[in-house]
Amino acid sequence: MTTHAGRLRKTAPPVTVVRAKRSLGSRLTEGVSGGLLRVFLIVVGLFWLVPTFGLLVSSLRAPEDIGANGWWNVFSEPSSLTFDSYQKLLENSDITNSLVNTALITLPATILVVVIGSLAGYAFAWMEFPGRDWWFLAVVGLLVVPVQVALIPIAELFGKIGLFGSIFGVILFHVGFGLPFAVFLLRNFFAEIPRELLEAARLDGAGELRLFFRVVMPLGGPAIASLAIFQFLWVWNDMLVALVFTNADSQPITVALQTQVRQFGNNVDVLAPGAFISMVIPLVVFFAFQRQFVSGVMAGAVK
Repeated sequence: MTTHAGRLRKTAPPVTVVRAKRSLGSRLTEGVSGGLLRVFLIVVGLFWLVPTFGLLVSSLRAPEDIGANGWWNVFSEPSSLTFDSYQKLLENSDITNSLVNTALITLPATILVVVIGSLAGYAFAWMEFPGRDWWFLAVVGLLVVPVQVALIPIAELFGKIGLFGSIFGVILFHVGFGLPFAVFLLRNFFAEIPRELLEAARLDGAGELRLFFRVVMPLGGPAIASLAIFQFLWVWNDMLVALVFTNADSQPITVALQTQVRQFGNNVDVLAPGAFISMVIPLVVFFAFQRQFVSGVMAGAVK
């Protein structure tokens, strides 16, 4: 019996595996999704950084060199790089004061939006109160209100109460227009927290504030970090609101640079380093919180 089975196995024809014929599109897709796509993205990223690198090099060149030739000539004359422009920038009181004003506007506007938005998002997600859903729909509706619509009415209001031209007035404007997005983002993120976890904390005697700070805030760290980065970048790079609501004593760096261009036009030795500093600070903030930002975006995508 064993011999007969062995003969059958020896005489059995080999099994032929028929593979489906792959189309040209599938082969191209597989090739693009591999190393070729990575190389392409690296090249695009390098080209994207060329203006930033050019601005950095221009900020380290003398004004006469900037007017004579392009920044790429520094590769043939690296000895022409100098920090004199940055020294002159630090001696320009308009630019240095505007940098301080930018920090005084951006940091409070970011912190207030994060704190108030977190509390409101938790309330809309897990607290019961009359008209909760209707109030949340009203907040979502505020997302579509353009900033330009509110400039003139709020400017008149600030003028009547004495806030026009002050840093505090600019902070209030940014907080008011940053809160709808903050509440919408954090409410949706907090709503995905397991109810059992919150109920267990309540059974242990935790109140709403303790529950918020001990349970919800640590779990919502990625979303809160993403919101903080968005708000910081929006306020730091803002020019329209600052151009309307600030004066010469409260203007941020964006308005100060625009004023330098309008008044003098050819003072590149101040504009180039000022523009680079104005750009590099948001980049430092983004890369410092890059991991939390990516985690928040991916968590929101999965949920």
